[in-house]
Amino acid sequence: MDIGALVFITVKILVVFGLLMLTVAYLTLLERKVLGHIQIRLGPMYAGWHGILQPIADGIKLFFKEDIITAQADKLFYFLSPALSIVPVLLMFAVIPFGDQTTLFGLLKEPVSLRITGIGIDILFIFALSGLSTYGVVFGGWSQNNKYALLGGVREAAQLISYEVAFTLSVFGVILLSGTLDLYKIVEMQKDVWFIVYQPVGFLIYLTAAVAELKRVPFDLPEAESELVAGFHADYSSMKFAMFFMAEYASIVACSCIGTVLFLGGWNGPGILPPFVWYLLKVFALIFVIIWLRGTYPRLRYDQLMKFGWKFLIPLSFVNIFVTGMIMLLVR
Repeated sequence: MDIGALVFITVKILVVFGLLMLTVAYLTLLERKVLGHIQIRLGPMYAGWHGILQPIADGIKLFFKEDIITAQADKLFYFLSPALSIVPVLLMFAVIPFGDQTTLFGLLKEPVSLRITGIGIDILFIFALSGLSTYGVVFGGWSQNNKYALLGGVREAAQLISYEVAFTLSVFGVILLSGTLDLYKIVEMQKDVWFIVYQPVGFLIYLTAAVAELKRVPFDLPEAESELVAGFHADYSSMKFAMFFMAEYASIVACSCIGTVLFLGGWNGPGILPPFVWYLLKVFALIFVIIWLRGTYPRLRYDQLMKFGWKFLIPLSFVNIFVTGMIMLLVR
């Protein structure tokens, strides 16, 4: 690889990382505003116009907040766990495409792809990383020497193992239809018809399992403040506490981007809007739905959560794969 190509890839990494961190910061404001309007209140209003500077104020507060460390904690895993939560999520964005090829309004001589890189097995890479992020929460709950945090970490492990199966199986229909694991090629195959038309059940399974994987309401048992004093992050403070939630909000963006690429046609849409705008609108719609669920549904009991995953979502995923395969066989 020559110096020019290396510099260009470095620039793409920095741009994606910078925009992602900015999105994560302002996603907290979006959620607080949406939940505020659902509950007939205003949300943040005082830090800047309509609270526009609230994420910056929160970041400054968390950065300078006292960093309390549990005396009996396992120091290695206590410090390592927040990084183990956020790093796998950030690595997912290396293969997620954000748009079609572009010349950046004619600034470049040759068109470039709006993603950092492509490895041909993008879906496999993403699901491998999503499994690794579990270790951050489990080690975090265990390392604090706190029974409530440990219980939250164990709940997280059981929940992710349960819903990871349905989460993975939900995209098998798309893989069968496209015949590839490359996300860019999957989007290209949706120019005429989005895969949600052929896979509505797969999309609903994906969205439900994604909410459970994200530990969001109504599946937020690992951080249930009413019974586990905030669960796996009970004894974290300052930026280590913030990193857990940066990982959660970055995961929301990642799941929304992946769902857009797999089921909603990516950047494909009517020509009245630029492709990148279509992509952003679809991602925003999925993020809004995930936030909307938090203001709508109560938390499930733990037995309900496990039964729903193993006795409903996973069997439904296998039925969806079987029906998709049968229809493809009959059509051929």
